[in-house]
Amino acid sequence: MRAPIGPFDHARPAPDCLDELTFPVAEAVRGRAGDLPVEEIVYVDTDPTVADTAAFVAHYGQELLDTSANCVVVAAKRGGGTTLAACLVPSGSRLDVNGAVRRHLGARKVSFAAMATAVERTGMEHGGITPLGLPADWPILVDPAVAELPYVLVGSGSRRGKLIVPGRFFARLPGAELVDGLAVATGPDGPEARPGPDAR
Repeated sequence: MRAPIGPFDHARPAPDCLDELTFPVAEAVRGRAGDLPVEEIVYVDTDPTVADTAAFVAHYGQELLDTSANCVVVAAKRGGGTTLAACLVPSGSRLDVNGAVRRHLGARKVSFAAMATAVERTGMEHGGITPLGLPADWPILVDPAVAELPYVLVGSGSRRGKLIVPGRFFARLPGAELVDGLAVATGPDGPEARPGPDAR
């Protein structure tokens, strides 16, 4: 089949590719993460050595920057505890960690989660973390610009491969909330001006 976005030669419905997905993502695609029509999710095989945003768009096409999103795991500290959350923002932007994220989570301090923590808690690979299949108790903060896109390229749970998902899906994920101002524009340096994609 032809991918709905991008120049990808090998595109298949995600439910036909469960063996190529990490366990939590495969479970979500099996329909274990809400009422999403998962047959509309497409899996594309991509080079794992160019999984990070800058390298990915340089390899597959700069236009993909406008139709892809990064899933960033953050640690929010409030009182004596720490809450992990995921934030989904357009790849051509950066996450407003100390503004929109901190206010929305009511936290004293918010920082990017340590890579080892994000990998362990999600069961996904660094550079491939995706909103599908995250722990059920995590807040998922979604920038409205992502939800408004017809299709969004996101991680697949591993560095190899990406998922192409209708943008409207992300507002319907368990724990998801649309948050205005979550993403802010980057400088002229583009994707290199922020942490790498599909984050941590």
